[in-house]
Amino acid sequence: MNAFPTLRQWLTAQGGAVPFRQYMEAALHDPEFGYYSRGIATVGRGGDFSTSASLSGMLARAITAWAGEQRAALGPGLCHLIEIGPGTGQLHRDLLRAMGWRGRMGWRSHLVERSPKLRAMQRRTLGIAGWRAHWHDNPVSALRAAGGRALIFSNELVDAFPVTLLQRDGGAWQEVWLELMPDGRLVETLRPAERNSLPASLKADRFPEGQRVEAHDSHRQWLRDWLPHWKSGTMLTIDYGSEAETLYYRRPQGTLRGYHRHERLEGLRIYRDPGQCDLTADVNFTDLQDWGAADGLRTVSLESQSHFLTRHAGVRNSADAWLADESGPGGAFLCLQQKPAAG
Repeated sequence: MNAFPTLRQWLTAQGGAVPFRQYMEAALHDPEFGYYSRGIATVGRGGDFSTSASLSGMLARAITAWAGEQRAALGPGLCHLIEIGPGTGQLHRDLLRAMGWRGRMGWRSHLVERSPKLRAMQRRTLGIAGWRAHWHDNPVSALRAAGGRALIFSNELVDAFPVTLLQRDGGAWQEVWLELMPDGRLVETLRPAERNSLPASLKADRFPEGQRVEAHDSHRQWLRDWLPHWKSGTMLTIDYGSEAETLYYRRPQGTLRGYHRHERLEGLRIYRDPGQCDLTADVNFTDLQDWGAADGLRTVSLESQSHFLTRHAGVRNSADAWLADESGPGGAFLCLQQKPAAG
């Protein structure tokens, strides 16, 4: 595998071998060459990928309506709305505009973003609409500012978390590692995965030999770090993926891929120029619900994006119709609502 020199230098500094999840974390977030730290240019037609928010204003209108419905659960007084991973800030800007200036007076906006480059982009995008918005490096800071009472939402956040990459080999799950060989070659190797650390959805022996899957266990650990600070409200998680029963149907190589200038990169091509392409994998919503139940959350609903959009916002144009299409993005994305179990 011919790779960017930075990858060889970084891998040498790590001892010559790392699990794939560690590579993905660095490729996305390393302060020197990580994609979200330095490489990302923008989102949309001129960027590396597009999001639902960059294609239609329907999602912003739907989340605005959803927030209005959920506000009663927060009790009297100022209500706090937290977006985690706001991207360019377009979704947050559009929902604030949908609220209108009177509607915004009852809300305090919080944006959780650790990338300095993206945070600057979000400030420019929000402009005057974000004069009451506050930025935070992590959800704990945002929840402290909200007194633990907040509505939380994210769009295409979970898919960007580093994944544990697994392959079925010899009747058992093996973890994929990236190694630098003595002759300078970069290769993928397999090492035994700890069965007790696997998500419940993968413990059944129903996968064929050679099947690759991804586990967003880094997302679970991230949730555990801040969930104790969340006392009441509702969390809306929107992302592409499926439940475990259908996620890997006809996908023997799993769902891991990269994007650069709207070009889809698969296989060994994802190691091309670390930090210059986005890396992502579909979300296993069975895992999200199982982990949430174990860590103090209860599932309120899981529905397609199509159902969520049409329940909360009307179709105004062809872009809206495409976004809500059950055979397109409307069916490829799911919307998960969860609450603190004790709330």
